[in-house]
Amino acid sequence: MRFANRTLAGRCLATRLSEYANPTTLVLALPRGGVPVAAEVARALNAPLDVFLVRKLGVPGHPELAMGAIASGGVRVVSRDVVEELGIPSSIIDAVAAREQLELERRDRLYRGSRSLPSLAGRTVILVDDGLATGATMEAAVEAVRQLNPRRIVVAAPVGAAETCARLKTVADDVVCAETPEPFQAVGLWYERFEQTSDEEVIETLARSAS
Repeated sequence: MRFANRTLAGRCLATRLSEYANPTTLVLALPRGGVPVAAEVARALNAPLDVFLVRKLGVPGHPELAMGAIASGGVRVVSRDVVEELGIPSSIIDAVAAREQLELERRDRLYRGSRSLPSLAGRTVILVDDGLATGATMEAAVEAVRQLNPRRIVVAAPVGAAETCARLKTVADDVVCAETPEPFQAVGLWYERFEQTSDEEVIETLARSAS
């Protein structure tokens, strides 16, 4: 099935996460596309919503293809299969990572300002994105969140590649994906509307959730 938009996809996903509706649950969205999805999950579970900053490391010349990702806390995940197949040298990975680190820090200041990330220790953390293609950004997010001592990490997305969801089950405590179509190809194919989520929409959604 195709989702009409991210909001309706989030509502669908939320129905698969009802078992995690408890006072210790925190929903963390991967900006920007994951924010409208996560907002619906947080609303349905009556859980607080925040963002967790992750940046994909795109292959030069093919930015939509992930060769890895970086996340808050200095975490870097490299997709060895992609790097080896394309023969990408470490100097290129370092250069792309340095550029994306600047954008990660810019977004952190923009979305959170002086507000710090809530404590994750002992909590159930649901990491939400709008889809899982290679899973590199989500894997980086899981690794970074794991350093903050949560009780449980749940990866959640409305749609994802079956092999990616299976791989993420080896690093997260649970993976909830509403749809795993074959062939997968790209996240955007499974949405009728898939325009970019703006910085303004992210800020407004976080403010609305907080109130």
